[in-house]
This record gives sequence, C-alpha cells and structure tokens, in this order.
Amino acid sequence: MSCLRDSISQIEPSFQDLIEAIETSSTLMLLIMSAWHLARALAVRLVEEVLTERSQIPTQWPDCPKCGRRLHSKGFVRRQINSLIGIIHWKRRVGRCPYGCEIGQIAPLDNALGLLAHQRTSIELQRLGCLLAIFVPFETVSILLNCLTTVQVSCVSVWHWVQDAGQKAMDRLNRELSDLASGQLPQPESLEEAISILPLLMGSDGVMVPFRPESGKGSTVWREVKVAVLARLGRRSKSNAPQLYQRRLVAVLGDIDALRPRLWLEALRQSILTAPQVVWLSDGGVGFWGFYTDYLSSFAIGILDFYHAVQNLWKGAQAWLDGRSKKARQWFALARHRLRHGESKMVLDDISCALKLGGLSETAQKALRNLYEYLDIHRYHIQYKKFKDSGLPIGSGMVESACKWLIQQRFKGVGMRWSEDGFNHLLHLRLAWVNDRFDELFFAQEDSPK
Repeated sequence: MSCLRDSISQIEPSFQDLIEAIETSSTLMLLIMSAWHLARALAVRLVEEVLTERSQIPTQWPDCPKCGRRLHSKGFVRRQINSLIGIIHWKRRVGRCPYGCEIGQIAPLDNALGLLAHQRTSIELQRLGCLLAIFVPFETVSILLNCLTTVQVSCVSVWHWVQDAGQKAMDRLNRELSDLASGQLPQPESLEEAISILPLLMGSDGVMVPFRPESGKGSTVWREVKVAVLARLGRRSKSNAPQLYQRRLVAVLGDIDALRPRLWLEALRQSILTAPQVVWLSDGGVGFWGFYTDYLSSFAIGILDFYHAVQNLWKGAQAWLDGRSKKARQWFALARHRLRHGESKMVLDDISCALKLGGLSETAQKALRNLYEYLDIHRYHIQYKKFKDSGLPIGSGMVESACKWLIQQRFKGVGMRWSEDGFNHLLHLRLAWVNDRFDELFFAQEDSPK
C-alpha cells in the first residue's frame, strides 16, 4: 500500500472500503470513479472538521434586535446542507433572547458562513444547477446534479434557483437603467489594448418565442424577443478571416422601445464613445434604424444587411416581371450584382424607369414604389463595395446566430411554452453567462472562486 493510502486508512478507518475499491479496480474508468468517491468523502470530512473547529471558538453574541438585551447561548444544534461535494453535517451554537422575544434562533456562525436560516443548499451547488439550466431543461438538470454530486435535487428546486438568480440579474439591470436615466454612466468594461483599437460592431434583430396564454388554456401565443449584439471586429492571424472579440448580447421580451435603453447601456459599457470606429449592421426594420438615427448616426457607419436588401429586390422583380419568368431572374441577377459592386444608383434608376412604364398593375406599382423608397432611404447604407473594401461585413449573420443560440436553442424546443416570468428569469441568466457576469449573481467579488 502506498504511503498516501496507508495514511488515509490510518487516519480514518471508515475509508478503508473506498481505498479497497480503488485497489481492486480493473479498468481506468473504475479506478477514476473509485478515486472520485474517495475524494468527495475526504472533502466532506475536511469541511466538517473545519466547521467543528470554528464552532468551538467563543461566540460574541449580538444584542436582541427587539429589546436590545444580549442574546444567550442555548447550546449546540445540528445543521446540514447539500453541497457540491455531498451532504455536510455539523453543529453550531445558537442563541435566543433571554426575555423570550420572538426572533427565532440566532446562529452567528451561519451568518459568518453566508447561510440563511432555512437554506438547504449551498451557493456553489445552486450556481451549478443554474449553469446547467442555461443549456438543458430543469428535469435534465436534476438528473445531472445527482450524477455529479449524488445529491437528490428536484426540478422544482432548480426552478426556484433560476427564479432567484434571474431576479437578481433583472434587479441589477433595472438599477443600472435607472442610474443611466438619471445621467450616471456605467463603468466601461476593461479591454485589452489590442482589442480596444478594433472597430465596435453592433446589430439587432427579432425572434419569436412560444408562450402560454394568460388563461393557461388555449393555443400558443407567439411573442417577439429583440436581440442585439455588440462585438469588436478583428481578423484571424493566419487566414485573415473576420473574428469577433468581446462579444456581448442584449435581449428583451418587448418592442424596440424596451430594447433601446438596454442596448445603449451595453454600448456605453463597451466604450462606444472612445471606440475608433462604430458600425451598425441591421435589416431594414424601422425601429432598428430609429435607434441608429437617435443614438449613432452622428458618428457611426450604418450598413443595411445585404441579404435583406436582396430579398426586397426579388420581391420587386416578382411583382413587376412575374417571378416565374426568365426576364425576372435576369433582371434580379443583374440588379443584385450591381448592388453588391457599388452601382446602387443604377439599380435605383432602373426601378425609377420601371415605375414610368405604362401598363403596370397596381400591385406591381406598389411593390416597385416600396422597393425604391426602401433603397433610397438607405442610399448611404448600401455602399457594399466600399464597406467590403474597408474590411467590414455586409451581412447580419452575427445577429442571426446570436438569436439562434440565445433564444431558439433553449426556448423553442419541442412542446415548449413559457410564462413571462419563467422566460425572463432564464433569459437574464443566459445573458449573464454569455456576457461573463454569471458568477456575480452568486458570489461577492472578493469571494469569487479563483
């Protein structure tokens, strides 16, 4: 027997069975699993010993919050808590008011450990449960936690953890929005120097999510979630392909008016006022470009998503020349090529000439007029050759991929329908994770695990 195994066996004979399981393991998998069981048992015993030592330290009893008299010790009372390493048991002193004030038991050691009176699960286990819930359903989280820790946690408990942590994230955001509305700017996130000199790329889109009707019965109600992305645009060192750095997401269940202050708050966090270049890339949604006009137009480059512009070109060709005809396909291909290669004026001229032709149906006239107005409004946002030559993207793929990851992969599974509260709490947890602010919901800054 090795010195380590011999020492463990002598110090704690009850671990002998766990050590023998390690010694008799026939495969590497069994060896590792047996060692893992021993490591967890050792960790539990170590934590319990430390807690026992701390409980023996003389207690400085506080005053009763009702009558002001010094509390008296009522002896040691057992406590247990579910943790990442298993169930931990210990005893600690509890005190009561000598005059019988109804304040319940006071346990100073619990307060020092950051435990609440009726808390059954330690924070790090709640953190793991919420982290898993970001990716998989609550029932699956319960199964995974049991596999990882052997602790039985119900899916209802996981749901409560998500509600609590999500509410913290929402409360924090509301405070920050209130501060911003009163003129207090947020603290910018720290950026590496190599990233701080890169252009700041921004964009937004919407995605539909299924909700339960308010009555709880009836057909699914589809509601829109606005999603925005902010990232620094760089290049891969070898291939020179575009690469996003410092990606941050903003999302809200609501309209563009609900998104605007949240997006501007995050933009300030990402140092938009000192970025060397700011680029807004979006489809032609009026609300999105209203945000650009109100907040960014004086200093940012606006780019209309090329592929949305092309879709509108095809709609015009279909209404004018019949989408089944060869002539429609030829005109569309030529207009698309011209739009992509810096000849947007020729495209607008073609549409203008078409509107002057006689014999157009009312439907065709309306479609061409809408197309012309759409492209004309974005005349300075469709200079695609210039944008590509400057190394800027012309498609809003980064926003669409964010919608897919943030919303569709978690909230649009088969048979899923959400309540507004349930959706919002989980959404804010996912946002906290992708924005590197997840641990702030569970640990104070000085207590964060290194």
